[in-house]
Amino acid sequence: MGLITQLLTLPLAPVRGAVWVMDQLVLTAEQQYYDPEPVRLRLAELERELLGGRISEEEFDRIEDDLLDELEWRQAWQRQHQGRS
Repeated sequence: MGLITQLLTLPLAPVRGAVWVMDQLVLTAEQQYYDPEPVRLRLAELERELLGGRISEEEFDRIEDDLLDELEWRQAWQRQHQGRS
């Protein structure tokens, strides 16, 4: 931006600042929502439950399939949005 453009758009500076802050909040929220680590921790916990006899193999398989699907779409989202931050 040139000096003239900056001077003419100076009254919009607070709006640009607010938009930037909102963009950062959305980005942070998305990164936390799509973080695969909680799913990995739940998979490890699920395996401990199976080995401890607290759940059956059928229940383990059903929950594991759901968690693996969720992990896959979270990782796909992260790959798709890697360069955004």
